[in-house]
Amino acid sequence: MDRAAELLFYVNGRKVIEKNVDPETMLLPYLRKKLRLTGTKYGCGGGDCGACTVMISRYNPVTKKIRHYPANACLIPVCSVHGAAITTVEGIGSTKTRIHPVQERIAKCHGTQCGFCTPGMVMSMYTLLRNHPDPTLDQLTDALGGNLCRCTGYRPIIDACKTFCNTSGCCQRKENGVCCLNQGMNGLPEVEEGDETSKKLFSEEEFLPLDPTQELIFPPELMIMAEKQPQRTRVFGGDRMTWISPVTLKDLLEAKVKYPQAPVIMGNTSTGPAVKFKGVFHAVVISPDRIEELNVVNYTYNGLTLGAGLSLAQVKDILADAVLKLPEEKTQTYQALLKHLRTLAGSQIRNMASLGGHIVSRHLDSDLNPILAVGNCTLNLLSKEGGRQIPLNEQFLRKCPSADLKPEEILISVNIPYSRKWEFVSAFRQAQRQQNALAIVNSGMRVFFGEGSGTVRELSISYGGVGPTTICAKNSCQKLIGRPWNEEMLDAACRLVLEEVFLPGSAPGGKVEFKRTLIVSFLFKFYLEVSQILKRMDPIHYPSLEDKYESALEDLYSRHRWSAVNYQNVDPKQLPQDPIGHPIMHLSGIKHATGEAIYCDDMPAVDRELFLATVTSSRAHAKIVSIDLSEALSLPGVVDVVTEEHLEGVNSFCFLTKPEKLLGSEEVFWVGQIVCAVIAESEVQARRAAKLVKIVYQDLEPVILTIEEAIQHNSFFEPERKLEYGNVDEAFKVVDQIIEGEIHLGGQEHFYMETQSMLAVPKGEDQEMDIYVSTQYPKSIQDVVASVLKLPANKVMCHVKRVGGAFGGKTFRTGIMAAITAFAANKHGRAVRCILERGEDMLITAGRHPYLGKYKAGFMNDGRILALEMEHYSNGGASLDESLFVLECGILKMENCYKFPNLRCRGRACRTNLPPNTAFRGFGFPQAGLITESCITDVAAKCGLPPEKVRMINMYKEIDQTPYKQEINAKNLTQCWKECMAMSSYSLRKAAVEKFNSENYWKKKGLAMVPVKYPVGFNSRAAGQAAALVHIYLDGSVLVTHGGIEMGQGVHTKMIQVASRELGVPLSDVHLRGTSTETVPNTNISGGSLVADLNGLAIKDACQTLRKRLEPIISKNPRGTWKDWAQAAFDESISLSATGYFRGYESSMNWETGEGQMFEYFVFGAACSEVEIDCLTGAHKNIRTDIVMDIGHSINPAIDIGQIEGAFVQGMGLYTIEELSYSPQGVLYTCGPDQYKIPTICDIPTEFHISLLPPSQNLNTLYSSKGMGESGIFLGSSVFFAIHDAVSAARRERGLLGPLKLNSPLTPEKIRMACEDKFTKMIPRDKPGSYVPWNIPI
Repeated sequence: MDRAAELLFYVNGRKVIEKNVDPETMLLPYLRKKLRLTGTKYGCGGGDCGACTVMISRYNPVTKKIRHYPANACLIPVCSVHGAAITTVEGIGSTKTRIHPVQERIAKCHGTQCGFCTPGMVMSMYTLLRNHPDPTLDQLTDALGGNLCRCTGYRPIIDACKTFCNTSGCCQRKENGVCCLNQGMNGLPEVEEGDETSKKLFSEEEFLPLDPTQELIFPPELMIMAEKQPQRTRVFGGDRMTWISPVTLKDLLEAKVKYPQAPVIMGNTSTGPAVKFKGVFHAVVISPDRIEELNVVNYTYNGLTLGAGLSLAQVKDILADAVLKLPEEKTQTYQALLKHLRTLAGSQIRNMASLGGHIVSRHLDSDLNPILAVGNCTLNLLSKEGGRQIPLNEQFLRKCPSADLKPEEILISVNIPYSRKWEFVSAFRQAQRQQNALAIVNSGMRVFFGEGSGTVRELSISYGGVGPTTICAKNSCQKLIGRPWNEEMLDAACRLVLEEVFLPGSAPGGKVEFKRTLIVSFLFKFYLEVSQILKRMDPIHYPSLEDKYESALEDLYSRHRWSAVNYQNVDPKQLPQDPIGHPIMHLSGIKHATGEAIYCDDMPAVDRELFLATVTSSRAHAKIVSIDLSEALSLPGVVDVVTEEHLEGVNSFCFLTKPEKLLGSEEVFWVGQIVCAVIAESEVQARRAAKLVKIVYQDLEPVILTIEEAIQHNSFFEPERKLEYGNVDEAFKVVDQIIEGEIHLGGQEHFYMETQSMLAVPKGEDQEMDIYVSTQYPKSIQDVVASVLKLPANKVMCHVKRVGGAFGGKTFRTGIMAAITAFAANKHGRAVRCILERGEDMLITAGRHPYLGKYKAGFMNDGRILALEMEHYSNGGASLDESLFVLECGILKMENCYKFPNLRCRGRACRTNLPPNTAFRGFGFPQAGLITESCITDVAAKCGLPPEKVRMINMYKEIDQTPYKQEINAKNLTQCWKECMAMSSYSLRKAAVEKFNSENYWKKKGLAMVPVKYPVGFNSRAAGQAAALVHIYLDGSVLVTHGGIEMGQGVHTKMIQVASRELGVPLSDVHLRGTSTETVPNTNISGGSLVADLNGLAIKDACQTLRKRLEPIISKNPRGTWKDWAQAAFDESISLSATGYFRGYESSMNWETGEGQMFEYFVFGAACSEVEIDCLTGAHKNIRTDIVMDIGHSINPAIDIGQIEGAFVQGMGLYTIEELSYSPQGVLYTCGPDQYKIPTICDIPTEFHISLLPPSQNLNTLYSSKGMGESGIFLGSSVFFAIHDAVSAARRERGLLGPLKLNSPLTPEKIRMACEDKFTKMIPRDKPGSYVPWNIPI
């Protein structure tokens, strides 16, 4: 063994030799910290978000081929890349050399907003193009399936990638037998229009062509090394761990004898997360490198033998090839495996994970093991003693010692037998999300009939997700052999399997009744699938399925996406150089795409910099008995542990109205409350030490987690809020009908791609402190840090270049962490950095408030609601934060678009033992609006009317008055509604949906249309003031600074457009460096859809001041350049610098009288969504969404449309798949993208159309524009109500006519359990109180 091995690999064409590599180091920190290639981002650390995607290229000396594949750098041990060439986003192009077509197109097609996910997107796309320069749309969707984006809603990213496809103009959609190109957009006739509107946000003609000959070549040195390298095992030793990399089978077997307990690692996709998230440690790791025997592909007479070292992506390609080559009857198992390989994880993980690793890990939700188990696969094992075969059966999956690998054995290959004639194999899975999500339940099923007899000769059924490992229903199958394949057999099978596959009520993972239902639903699907094939093979002997049952067999996956936008062109009278109203690319778009955009953690390390790691409470309500720091402080590299004692006198800060503690001291009130913070020389040392802090707790009562418990314990934040209009009690006496109902809405995690990040740098004199932080509120950071350091604010400066997404989540909690970080930096006189890991971030910062809404509506038979009484309860968590403001905004906006003549709404914020919930895009309205719309839907059902009709009859008409007596002109609301009705062909499609539903029993479609009225404004004039500073330099260039934060919403881009228009200078001459309390003091929070509005008016003010000063100069030399004018002004001693200021909009609200002028204007819109659900599994697919928005005069239609789409998709996530899960003790289970699912590229509507209403009103705002940041989120509820519509159709057909109560989010579990049928009735139910549930609904 070569102990002094040196690691050699290439990065972006440059050789890297590492002599002292630590085997515990991953490639991501190596690239970022050691090589300073910060374009590759940290997003989650578990391979689930794609932000760290790089391309790995390896040369195979046997086949003489180079394999390029995408991989997650956060999971790749740096020791494993020996001999590989790594390409990062910096390596494919930069603004200093030339940019790559992928980088150019994703930027110019507006596919970047905050830009944090962009390098990963670029690298996934780039790798696809390296392998397929002319990709299909299927390949494109597949390539991006492992990359998450929280800002854009994916549409512009797809548009950018489609420009590389050979069919970029066509939807490739033949669902209705029509192609969009043959018949105008989406089967509607083309509308003849003048030049007033535009349908393109970018011009394809200008793009650089893709030239594969210009890519980086594979380093010849690595080829020679692979061909000629001596066959020697490489060993890398670190402080705690040894990495052994054998290159021959003989050496691998010897290493396994020497270290029998050492895991064998290929892609590190199973061991890596276990080490990172579960604290597993291995002193020795064996990682085979390029051992041919592990990569065999052999077609034998009875099946296919696949090497255990093949990646899942390679297995997918091999099986796809086998399916094409072999007769269909032989490939049943291969087709079943392929079906699951298409949705298993993302492309990066499939390219890293190995077949052998997947099998041997035996995860309870493994997608392939159930199929391999029923397919009678065998495993070829080898040790120094020799080889043997074992079956991949239930004993192996249960890890029975007699049927498992011995410690010194390794899995060499897997035999997957061919299927036979009259043998059928199927695979099923249901997850929270279509792709890149672990299955809730999955299954493999196989049946073999003797020659066409229709009698079951062999039957094999296994399930994943319903036990500690894959479960085989062996006894049930045994009892069914010899029975004919008919309904009686199916009924018996269901009963037997439910008995055998037992799932206790307290089973880990929860969703117990849903899982039981899936067990039998999958069995029924298998029965139908096989029956259909039997009928096809022998039509005489087998009855055909009922037509309406056939739809149960089709999968819901939608592949190709088609979108359209429509916005107003600028006024032809507008000056050609005036950029307002044009779809200008995001100011940082190209830098996002090249990885040159610098975020907080991309800043180079400061000399002697320290790292801070938090220690948080593990109890929801407890007294701290003792804290033992001795073990943590004894670790090498640990400098200090900051506790409450250090912060004596400064451990609290008044954020809004109530003081809040920075560090928990005697008592903790939620899991995730920061108790102390470890300061160390490196991130690794700080995190390691944080785990060694020992805290002894004494649990306290009560632990209040849910809204219901808070009501029971009368645990509320004061005051209660109430709004009343008209005479509710009298109105209830005159109505035709009264209904009462309630709806529960779960919370939502912000899931900004860049986690909370900060760097505090003491300046060394006058106690000055600079803080670089990812925040929406620099002034608050400045205030809290100054308070903790007992300094005046003028000594503390907060700087923000850009933020990688925020959505409301980077306000007050950020201040707490910044204060602790700055305190440590000040104490030690050294810079301190703090970057939260994704799990910590989700635990500490909380998110959107869960809500309980109760309503009582009095209405006439025609649907007019005359009386409405509502109660709103929000789950505020353990401290106030912004809960009261959120509640107030929810109440003030609760009526949405409807005029309720008599209304009473009360609201309470509940105090619970959860992390304090905070601001989130929409600020209370997404919850309050859904409660109102649910009430409308209930009223419609009771009246026997379509919900859309009830919405229309109750809608505001023209000039009206809100419940808080503010005047509203709703003309544009009506206009949006009508246009959306027309654009979506609502009536035609409603009829088509009804026809589909009458013909299909197990699949249902739903269609819903929802309006939105989003009031925009702050609760006081002071909160809306803004300032700016504009300098003109003597060369004519302009520098703009303002108080707004760029967090993806494009505010800096719009501000430069404003300066360009007002001064009359070209865009290219205006620069913006970032936001700092040094240049613009006392800035307000960036949020509430008003950042561009307020700061734009301040910049306009500054520019007009400058323009006025320069008028005499310009009039003397009208043909001069800006350089001439600036010089002339300087020569005449005219100041070339001006501050601008905007006082804020008039805003007031008196809660005593229930009257106020709270809002400056209203954003109107409407969305129509169509979905299809699978009644057997609860899956749903978003078929199409049409959105019409009234956004006034758009400053930048590309940015505004991006905001609408991004908000819509975030809202769709809120109402459908994003589900937070807590233990009964208040511990957050869903603390990463592995458990918490935000929408991916495959979840957005297959057809997505957005149209902006032509501007009609002149507003008192910046160029009569409207802020677009938040309103679109509520339109995501159109998907919720479309699913509601589909579920209602299913229930009506099954004779279930009672009221339908569906809570949010409408997950697959809720959809399936609401579509009650014989299978939901068949399952055993546990009596509440007879078990302790794994999780509780919050």
